[in-house]
Amino acid sequence: MSKKEQNLQETSVKVSRGTAGRTFDVISYILLTIGAVVCVFPFIIILSGSFTDNATILKEGYSILPRNFTLAAYQTIFKAPKDILQAYKMTFYYTFIGTFLGLIMITMTAYVISRKEFKYRNTVSFLIYFTSIFGGGMIPWYLVYANLLEMKGKAFPIWFPALMSPFLIILMRTFISSSVPDAITDSAKIDGAGHLTIFFKIVLPVLGPGLATVGLFLALGYWNDWYRASMFSTNSETWTLQFYLYDLLNATTALKQMSQSTSISTSDLPTEAVKLAMAVVATGPVLMLYPFVQKYFVTGITVGAVKG
Repeated sequence: MSKKEQNLQETSVKVSRGTAGRTFDVISYILLTIGAVVCVFPFIIILSGSFTDNATILKEGYSILPRNFTLAAYQTIFKAPKDILQAYKMTFYYTFIGTFLGLIMITMTAYVISRKEFKYRNTVSFLIYFTSIFGGGMIPWYLVYANLLEMKGKAFPIWFPALMSPFLIILMRTFISSSVPDAITDSAKIDGAGHLTIFFKIVLPVLGPGLATVGLFLALGYWNDWYRASMFSTNSETWTLQFYLYDLLNATTALKQMSQSTSISTSDLPTEAVKLAMAVVATGPVLMLYPFVQKYFVTGITVGAVKG
């Protein structure tokens, strides 16, 4: 084959690859756009419905743009601003302290079981994994906190049980093993560095994506939790935002049912609109936070899934 023919063949290959690449990009962008619309569309409906008159929702259904614009749903939720602000404060408290302490405990545990010189690392890893399959059950768990430790009515059992998760420990261990080569830690040991020095000065600085990933999982878990508050709270001082909105929804539903058998008038009570407004109030802070950690979250998930 002559040099000219070879150049023509290489040019045709480049052209074909370029055409195929552009076609793939176009199809990918179209599919991603459709996926984005599918994901965003329900939230737009929720946001629009929260500003729509309840009677309009019941009669005409949901729409992309609000119809018969009203703030009645939000007025119902914020009718007692002191209570909802207290619920917000406690939710931020649970989320902050739980995420902060959880990151410390999960990261240090993952570092220990990622070290090959730790003799019992496989045994400890198995015990951690075992708890994700078999547990003592909800009743013994509740009795330990409520009766044995006498923690019912306090904030401690609402945030403490969710500090550590087997999945997050294994994810962080994999991320540490993938991001920190053994040669680096071995060199630090030769220079006289201890495990605390290695952890805080060598391992921790490269764990940004892993910390963002695990932190987001922890924060979302605390922010969306209502179940532990329902079991251990005895007054509204320790309620989470989710449980406060859950209780408000139950009260609204109860009033609606009472109106059917009594003379109580609740025809203007925005039941459906309140549900949508609750979703907006509960998810708003998370939606504002997620864009700032999305890049690190994707990186952490990708790196943490390379090897187990």
